[in-house]
Amino acid sequence: MADIRFDDRVAIVTGAGTGLGRSHALGLAARGAKVVVNDLGVGRDGSGASSAAAEAVVEEIKAMGGDAIAHGCDVSDEDGVTDMVAQAIAAWGRVDIVVNNAGILRDKTFSKMEMSDFRKVVDVHLIGSANVAHACWPIMREQKYGRLVFTASASGLYGNFGQSNYGAAKAAMMGLMNVLHLEGARDNIRVNTLAPTAATRMTEELLPAEAAALLAPETITPGLLYLVSEDAPSRTILGAGAGSFALTKVYETPGITLLDDENTPEAIAARFAEIAATEGQEELTDAFSQTKKYALNAAKARGLKLDW
Repeated sequence: MADIRFDDRVAIVTGAGTGLGRSHALGLAARGAKVVVNDLGVGRDGSGASSAAAEAVVEEIKAMGGDAIAHGCDVSDEDGVTDMVAQAIAAWGRVDIVVNNAGILRDKTFSKMEMSDFRKVVDVHLIGSANVAHACWPIMREQKYGRLVFTASASGLYGNFGQSNYGAAKAAMMGLMNVLHLEGARDNIRVNTLAPTAATRMTEELLPAEAAALLAPETITPGLLYLVSEDAPSRTILGAGAGSFALTKVYETPGITLLDDENTPEAIAARFAEIAATEGQEELTDAFSQTKKYALNAAKARGLKLDW
């Protein structure tokens, strides 16, 4: 198999001053990409600002013979994102790859959390990712080429105590990916989600030293590079950590169909084990697939034939 390369490709990596973002930016540059290193330079909770981290990564890329520029916008600021994309176009004339990695943490139990902290985390992770994707979308459509990755988390996919804001924002990445996959397919825009677990400043207090040594960001970046490659899949949630990779999928069970008089909460309770039975479960490809499934099931239960 030929090496995966990004020669003549332009990538924007957000939150690229440290941790996973830095690793992704360096990985793309090492394989030929020109990189916009975006980082606001804030603390883990989103406070403060500094260009030092982004500039340092740019210098690393240039030292290895690559080409990069730094941009310090807050991804939740639409005007700042617009300027960042404009600078990429001015420098290199195109944007091929977007890696939405920027994020902050403001952890508390839901009962103790201020809604301002809930909103800010959602703004950075979800609105920030949408801002960058939206600014690059018309460019990618015109090019008939684009690769986007959203960064999710097991906290969103499976839940984590004290992270309602973060978990909600990270779960939203799946929904955004699903729709953009459908809307981008005709223009060769492929959209995926990375669900990493790594030893970074976001997790430094949560991991024992032995585990942290195994969970370096560099063990995850190969998965990211595949998700933004020429032959990348689309609508994939790739779990990654410590060199382990797996897919997360959402399945729907075959379920049951209740006729009019039977359709009661008591009937659902009585037959819930049948509803939950996993034999024959399937992965649905879009929302209308579920609508079609339910309508066909209802028609079949009534002895009707739908020409669908």
